[in-house]
Amino acid sequence: MNLTSLLRNALLAGCLLAVVLLTTVARAADREFPALKDANKEPAATLNELPLKFFADFEEGDAAKFQLTDTSAWKVTKQDGNSIFALTKRKSDYNPPVRAPYNRALVKDLDAGSVVVDVRGQSTMEPYNHRDLCLFFNYVDESHFYYVHFGQKADPHANQIFIVNDAPRKMITTDKSDGTPWTDDWHHLRVVRDAESGKIAVYFDDMDEPHMQASDKTFTSGTVGIGSFDDTGHFDRLAVYAE
Repeated sequence: MNLTSLLRNALLAGCLLAVVLLTTVARAADREFPALKDANKEPAATLNELPLKFFADFEEGDAAKFQLTDTSAWKVTKQDGNSIFALTKRKSDYNPPVRAPYNRALVKDLDAGSVVVDVRGQSTMEPYNHRDLCLFFNYVDESHFYYVHFGQKADPHANQIFIVNDAPRKMITTDKSDGTPWTDDWHHLRVVRDAESGKIAVYFDDMDEPHMQASDKTFTSGTVGIGSFDDTGHFDRLAVYAE
């Protein structure tokens, strides 16, 4: 095969790859995601013997209650008439000081030790191993906090409970799962943190059996938040229970 034929074949292969990528992007953009079924349900007054401290269903139409690491990555939008908080940008303009999730929406003026973070989440990504949403808790500052990564397939950097302590995130999970079974539907996410004992229990859809567990006492207070390492998704009905 001469050089001209090689170049022609390479060009053809590149064009085919471009078509596949464009088709995939277009298909993802055209996807319709199911609406949240219990969008108007009142949150419980207490959970795990802790009172309701904060609740956001985004019906006010803005995110004034949240500190965003990248304001261009988030927006309040409608899904079948219901207001949701949409994370629309994978590559954030925010660069964390250490290796940790890029997109974070943190509750303002909240300091909680023992806490329950309960939220509905919907991944808007195509399936891949690190497809994720994240929950943050005992968040002291951008370099000191815990978070759970609900990743599609578990590995040392996905589907784990992590600590960020002025260094790249470190896995602290003791009881692990094989992965988070994401679909395009809404899912129920929860973190239960006991600051006194150090226990961390994470739940996904099944609120009786922990999805993951860990124990650590490095941080015993701080705010909470929602987000993703570097994916897109939807959030609604964020309820925080704390003293």
